[in-house]
Amino acid sequence: MTTALYLPVRARILEVRKLTEYEKFFRVDVSGFDSFDYHPGQFVQVSVFGAGECPISISSAPDGSDTIEMVVRKVGSLTGILHTLDVGDFIGLRGPFGHGFPMDEMEGKRILVIGGGIGLVPLRSVIYYYIRNKDKYMGMTVLHGAKSPQELLFTDEYDYWLENGVRLEITVDNASEDWTGNVGVITVLFDRIDIEPEHTCAVICGPPVMYRFVVEKLVSAGVGEDTMYLSLERNMKCGVGKCGHCAMGSYHVCIDGPVFTYAKLKCIKEAL
Repeated sequence: MTTALYLPVRARILEVRKLTEYEKFFRVDVSGFDSFDYHPGQFVQVSVFGAGECPISISSAPDGSDTIEMVVRKVGSLTGILHTLDVGDFIGLRGPFGHGFPMDEMEGKRILVIGGGIGLVPLRSVIYYYIRNKDKYMGMTVLHGAKSPQELLFTDEYDYWLENGVRLEITVDNASEDWTGNVGVITVLFDRIDIEPEHTCAVICGPPVMYRFVVEKLVSAGVGEDTMYLSLERNMKCGVGKCGHCAMGSYHVCIDGPVFTYAKLKCIKEAL
């Protein structure tokens, strides 16, 4: 794997789509890298000259092409600038960084994907990796929760996922008048599925408050602590373990994660 550690590589934006009021989808040309090999769950550092940089998850699955896909939530000055960019504009990229989801270790198992809010973004890479390699797995179930129907991500892709054997269960915290689906936090969806713990691996990403309750459900269902994979993209700054912003116990999230097993995290107070 060739990684741009310190100097950003110039990358041209090929596609921009508005997903929600706060999220935009970007497809970016990475042919400027010598090579860009990555795994589901890894991230890049995205920069705009004169404005700064921030870590963004890769949302596409590796397919050998010279493009990657990302989703940027507008939360501050830099992401606000990114939201003003369009097709043909350039950004800087460093990466890919971190350890992703171990797709090879999950072969032969059913993958349970649990994504809260924008946590579905890195998990989308896992979903498309599964679709392209589904003969290696027992199946996939996706549980996705959002605050409202308007904040659900990738809604135009749900039919494609279903057509390719992905079971999809969705809930929202606050229903609109025309919402006919589940209402409640993401753990209400556990009542709609059967978990075979000996055949299940769970991949999880979402807001910090979600993790404890999801893990409790999985533990009570008998899922092994070393087959629960949690993505912790918190306070990352440099991407190479130098600045210390993402220090967590003896780990740096940017280089030791962002994906960890629950077995590694359960004794670290600040982790969950």
